[in-house]
Amino acid sequence: MKMILLVSAALLLAQMPLAAQGSGPTTTSVRQKQIRALEKAMMDEAAEHGSAGYMSFYAEDAVELPNGAAALLGKAAIGETMTFLDDKNNKLTWSPIYADVSASGDLAYTFGNYEFTSIGKDGKATLEHGKYTTIWKKRKDGKWKVVLDMGNSNPAPPEPPAH
Repeated sequence: MKMILLVSAALLLAQMPLAAQGSGPTTTSVRQKQIRALEKAMMDEAAEHGSAGYMSFYAEDAVELPNGAAALLGKAAIGETMTFLDDKNNKLTWSPIYADVSASGDLAYTFGNYEFTSIGKDGKATLEHGKYTTIWKKRKDGKWKVVLDMGNSNPAPPEPPAH
């Protein structure tokens, strides 16, 4: 009986450093919710303040891998391509399918789907569908910033079958 208690105590003590580091499922779930909340805040800022709001979530040394174009290095270069968000006829929305945070709690990623609505030169609304991946890094000041982002278009999801 004493042996069982000693082994149980040893196993419990061995797990304590992991719990103290915050690698348990509850902490991971909280971290994932924080990253999802950041993505929502970023989308809200883009809708409210255009490219300036959107870019406020980017690190100075961020990298953008745009669909069908060369990589953009640095927040300034990326910002130059995001001015389309300043046109209130344009609307970019996205929704993460999944978010994960590293065990160390300083690196995270999301991936999901986006929709971009705009008014074409013919005056008609256009809708683009796509998917994206964003990598977030927690900076020394404790703030999360986008360090790498990429997206690419894909066909619209199929219409649900008629019943």
